[in-house]
Amino acid sequence: MSPSTSRRHAIAVLPGDGIGPEVIRQAVKVLDALRSPAFDVELRYAPVGGAGLEAVGHPLPQATLDLALASNAVLFGAVGDPRHDSLAPELRPEKAILGLRRSLGLFACLKAITIPPDLAHLSPLKSERAAGVDLLVVRELDGDAYTGQPKGERTATSGPFAGQREGHDSMAYAEGEVLRVAHIAFQAARQRRQRLCSVDKASVLASSRLWREVVTGVSAGYPDVALTHAYADNAAMQLVANPAAFDVLLTGNLFGDILGDVASVLTGSIGLPASALVGSARRGMFEAGHGTALDIAGKNLANPMACIRAAALMLRHSLGRPDLATRIDNAVVQVLRAGHRTRELPGAGAAMGTEAIGDAVVAALS
Repeated sequence: MSPSTSRRHAIAVLPGDGIGPEVIRQAVKVLDALRSPAFDVELRYAPVGGAGLEAVGHPLPQATLDLALASNAVLFGAVGDPRHDSLAPELRPEKAILGLRRSLGLFACLKAITIPPDLAHLSPLKSERAAGVDLLVVRELDGDAYTGQPKGERTATSGPFAGQREGHDSMAYAEGEVLRVAHIAFQAARQRRQRLCSVDKASVLASSRLWREVVTGVSAGYPDVALTHAYADNAAMQLVANPAAFDVLLTGNLFGDILGDVASVLTGSIGLPASALVGSARRGMFEAGHGTALDIAGKNLANPMACIRAAALMLRHSLGRPDLATRIDNAVVQVLRAGHRTRELPGAGAAMGTEAIGDAVVAALS
């Protein structure tokens, strides 16, 4: 059976490092609460990142990759640990993310940022500026300076610093890379408020000039979607000054990494919004999108709401259960409206721990 018709879904659960296992536990707790004769999940766990290094000496063990490829979806925690920074680049925990993305054919990250008016007080912005924000950041995942070749370290051969060490990266985009993510963004905009802002730096970057040309060409196939363009620095400024003006933001890998985090914190915490990593197939990878927060790992302090929302995205995008996804989304909002929070969020009363927040979401489901 396909993921959309099967009542039992195979999920690869990859907790990873730092607070990853803690927030994953809460997402699994919520999924367990949704089990019924019409919906069930088979949770298959595997190490990744630093945990993979410790288990078999590689951040993406072959068994973990095989499990991900054999599953209907991947629920991902977080990877990264500075203890491994001295390793060769291909062995660092973060390399597991790229390996999973490419092997699963995932080239777009969807991050929805929604701030109901009655929760605008959680935002670091003034409430009147944050209230009603509802935007989607669509980030290309497989190109740009993060993956472009050549990259590395060499000796500078010219200029005032000739003879010194020089780090270099290649910022590159092929037309096909832009085409495929642009179609995802336009299709998303068509289902929302029909506005798309494409972010680049075409004033100075050749890769951005191609990006803008391709996106403009794709727009001809979506006459119902209004397309605008913005330079990355201006988009960052507008995200803070007037975030409610945006509907869908389409951007490349590097700019999207930055703008996605800026947009996330508008909600009050990077621990609130989640990310869906998708491609042309139904299977995707779903994650909180925050770091490993090693300073609070194991202390029951991490905010699990983003990871719980990642489970909702998984239900919506890969498992064909938008009804259950909506139940989770509503439960999270209900918990926030009740004033329940982890310590990084503003509010009266004592902050709650990771486990207690997970329990509160489960209670709200019923």
